[in-house]
Amino acid sequence: VMNVITIEDYKSTYWPKLDSAIDQLLTQSPGDYIPISYEQIYSCVYKCVCQQHSEQMYSDLIKKITNHLERVSKELQASPPDLYIERFNVALGQYMGALQSIVPLFIYMNKFYIETKLNRDLKDDLIKLFTEHVAEKHIYNLMPLLLEAQSTPFRITPSTMANIVKGLYTLRPEWVQMAPALFSKFIPNILPPAVESELQEYAAQDQKLQRELIQNGFTR
Repeated sequence: VMNVITIEDYKSTYWPKLDSAIDQLLTQSPGDYIPISYEQIYSCVYKCVCQQHSEQMYSDLIKKITNHLERVSKELQASPPDLYIERFNVALGQYMGALQSIVPLFIYMNKFYIETKLNRDLKDDLIKLFTEHVAEKHIYNLMPLLLEAQSTPFRITPSTMANIVKGLYTLRPEWVQMAPALFSKFIPNILPPAVESELQEYAAQDQKLQRELIQNGFTR
């Protein structure tokens, strides 16, 4: 029989363990080995779910990750333009990488609380947090820089450009409309099949968008 876990136990023993594991996962660099026991965390989550602490745990997790993303967003805001794209790419990659560990650790909570009680999914919820707290706040600074980088060879690596464009598309497909020609380079079948005579027109539209973004105060 499982020992009863009171809300005090949860707050003083169980959540702190989860909290520090999440911290490590959110801040690790790709390829880092993290000394956390997945089994221990997994069983911690399982016990808390069995003892009806899912709602509290979900709320703590969302608050924890939201605070982290607000810090990430502030750091990006302070980045000089020449480092901005790279730093956004690192932030996006690091977060998506962290989710690959965080989501499975909370699989019981997802199954027995988020999916059944809230009719949602943990991974979708956590991706949405990045969209709201980071991407939405930076998209209007990022786009002109991406368009500029695209027209300047070697400004950023093709893989960085591909990661960001695909990432933005995953977060919010309608962002394609901000720069269809740019997105179409990395995501198949976005544009209608181009007729050669229209290519000039696409290029002109691209430049027009850049001018409009700049006129609307999205300075470089």
